[in-house]
Order: sequence, then C-alpha cells, then structure tokens
Amino acid sequence: MRYNLILNILGMMAKYIGILFLIPILCAIILKEYNAITPFLITEIIAFAIGFLFSIKKVEQKEIDSIKKSESLTTVFFAWVLFAIICTIPYLFYGMNYTNATFEAMSGVTTTGASIMDDYSIYPKTLFFFRSLTQWFGGMGIVVLFIAVLPRVSVAGRQMFFAEAPTPTEDKPTPRIRYTASWLWGIYFALTIIELIILKFLGLDLFDATITSLSTIATGGFSHMQNSIFDFHDLNISLCVFIFMFIAGINYILIYRSLNHKKVTHIFKSEEFKGYFGITLILGLMLTFSLLINSNYEIKKALLNAFFEITATMTTTGFAIDNYINWDATSKVILFLAFFTGGCATSTSGGIKIIRWIFIGKYLKRELNKILHPQGVYPIKLEGASVGQDIISQMIAFVIFYLVIFALGAFLIVLIENNATIAIGSSAAAIGNIGPAFGVIGPMDSFNMLQPLTKWILILLMLIGRLEIIPFLAILNKDLWKN
Repeated sequence: MRYNLILNILGMMAKYIGILFLIPILCAIILKEYNAITPFLITEIIAFAIGFLFSIKKVEQKEIDSIKKSESLTTVFFAWVLFAIICTIPYLFYGMNYTNATFEAMSGVTTTGASIMDDYSIYPKTLFFFRSLTQWFGGMGIVVLFIAVLPRVSVAGRQMFFAEAPTPTEDKPTPRIRYTASWLWGIYFALTIIELIILKFLGLDLFDATITSLSTIATGGFSHMQNSIFDFHDLNISLCVFIFMFIAGINYILIYRSLNHKKVTHIFKSEEFKGYFGITLILGLMLTFSLLINSNYEIKKALLNAFFEITATMTTTGFAIDNYINWDATSKVILFLAFFTGGCATSTSGGIKIIRWIFIGKYLKRELNKILHPQGVYPIKLEGASVGQDIISQMIAFVIFYLVIFALGAFLIVLIENNATIAIGSSAAAIGNIGPAFGVIGPMDSFNMLQPLTKWILILLMLIGRLEIIPFLAILNKDLWKN
C-alpha cells in the first residue's frame, strides 16, 4: 500500500471540493443572504488547506498510473469520507452539534435524504441549496466527477471508477474511462436542466425548481419544504417529479447508447430495464389495490400515491406526496418490499439493484434444475452474456453481506432505541440510501429524536450503502494495509 499516493490523490480531490464551494457562495450572493457566505468561505479555505497538506510530498505520474486495486478501493473509501467531513463544516455554523452536522452531511453526499432538521424556517435558503447540491454531486459519484476533470487520474481512473460503482460487468459506453465519466456526467447534467425547465414552466420559481431538480436526478430526496413534494399541492409537479425519478433509476449506460444510436429501443430491449419496469408496475398495482381496499382512497389518488411512493422508494429518492405512516399495515408491507429492490446498475439509485435480483432469480432456477438434472449444464446469462464464476461469487456475496449488515445495524439500533420498528426501518433506509423510514420516522419526520450512537450507526450504514459495500469490506481486510 503506497500511502503517499493515496494522500496525493485525496489532496487533489480536496482542492477541487474547495472549488465546488464557490457555488453556494454565489447562491448566497444572488439570494442576498450575505451572512451565509462565511460558513462556505471558511469551508473552502479548509478544503484547500487539506489539499495542500496532503500533497506536500509529491508523487510521479507513473505512480498514479500504476495504482493497484487495493489502493483504488482505499482511495475511493476515504474520498467519500473526506467529502462528507468537509461538507459537515457549514452545518456547524447553524447550531448543529458535530453528530447532527455529520449526519446531515453524510445523508447528503450519499444521496440518502434522511434529515435531523425539525424546523426548516430557521435556516437560510442557501443552506437548503447546499444540501441538495451535495446530493447532486454525490449522485453520479464524486470520484467519477474527478475522473472526468482530472487529467492526472485518467489512467488510474478505470480502477477507481469500478471501485466506486461496482457492477456485475465492467460495462462502459466509450473506450476510455475518462470519456465514460464525462458522458455520464453530461447526461446527468442535461436531465437536471430539463427537469428544472419543465418545473419552472409548471409554475415553480427558480429556487424551488432548482432544489427539486437537483434532488430528483440525484435520487436523493432532500427538500426545502417541510413536507417534501406534498407541500406543492400540484398534480402536474408530482407527475413531473415521478417521471424524472423513474428516469434517474435507469442505467445511464443504456441512456447513453440510446442517445448515441438514436434508438430508444436500446433501453426497452434491456433485460435489466424490463425487470425495473416490471417490478415498479407490479408493486405499484399491488399498492394501488391495497389503498383502494384498505384505506378507501379514490382511484386517481390511489394510483398517483402508490406509483409515486413505490418509485421514490425503489429509486431511493425518498420524496413523498403522502404520509405513508398513516397507511394500513398491508400497504406499508408492500412499500417496505421496495426498500430492498433499488434501481438499475450505473444509475444514481442505491439499494441492492435490479440486476442482482434478476441474477438471484436465475441462480435459484439453475440450482433447482441441477437438482432434477445433476449432469446438466445451465449457464447463467445477463443481457445475453454468460456470467463468469467470479461474478457469480461476487453477486451472491454482495447480497449476503448487504442483508447481514442491514440485520446487524437493526440489531444494534434496537438495543439502543428499544424499538424494533425504528430499528428495522431506519437500518433499511440508511443502507439503501432511501432516507425516510417507518415507525415514528416517516417521510415527513426527522431523525433528530434518535440517540447520538444510533445516528453514528446510521452514518456508517449510509456510507456503506453508497459505496455498495465492497470498498468498506476491503479496508477491513488486514492484508490490504500491508506494504
């Protein structure tokens, strides 16, 4: 392990994180909230100081180009930790203790959307813009952004790209990883602008449209409204957000290929997209039926609320147009199923991801066939390509570790909070980067009432979920730290 190499790369990232803080400063100037400039200016200075401190001992370009997988995993893990730590600083200027500030920052950068804020009226608009901005940068991935803009890590970027966003196959739309990162961020930016324009056309002012667009495309769910999208009381806005949440949960490589070949059929032919669409449709219809029967909703309201909440949960956005805490038990159970689905691979959503569930289904089918026909050969294929034994092992391990870490988190939280519903709901919401939970912490409630130790457990779960477990497990291996 070359520690100086890792520190240098982190130093480069810290300097660019510092540059990003010019955006909320500009926002404060535009909104004439001049008192809000100081927290972000100080944070920017601290970020630059960290960057220069980490870069005191220089490294050669050839060292960066020869980065090993273990070093990439370590760099990615600590890049997210560093990003969260830096983003914690502004919250400290608004009366939050370090635990709450870290919780809010980690929730933002991991696009979880869980909040400890109880009274939204005491914070300036600039802080809400900053919250959504951290989600937006965290959505596509802060490391992917640096790969796109930092020429020095263009070669090492391949290792870091797949360390940050591990997928069943190392699928990429362009031959060079830097171009891949640039294309992904280009599509991401374009979708954000398109939604912003539509929301503005539908009647939202520029600030409301910007905050909502940043959080939607990032599948983060932070809102400057106390009751999320519900406070807009507008059907057209709800439908717009619903559509863009669904789009944000699609594999961005599929979107790129569709645009590149000018054929939308590239998306619809995808096995993963079919699974994503099918599960959304099935759960949405199940929930609609349950709300009609058990909660006496009108058909229009049942359809909208069911599909909106299922999509918000599956894509791990966490927006809400209804307080599902008040739903009947059956409807809650159906919605809770969506906590463990996730969107597509290479999307901004969290969770286990649809492609892994498709694989699990095919794996179980193969094992059943082998029981009946032990001598038969049953290869597993995803998107028409055979899945190698190493990928099979990785995906099974991922799902097992995901469920084990979720269960462990829930177990620890129930010991602290003495409430099983809070424990299970908050653990699932944190590791899935969903945000709202169940129990007393619904889509329109705050996590502030939890014990400090519970919040730190959730902070760790949010980070583990955003990194899709692998980098976290890697740093726990003592062999990784050997020189």
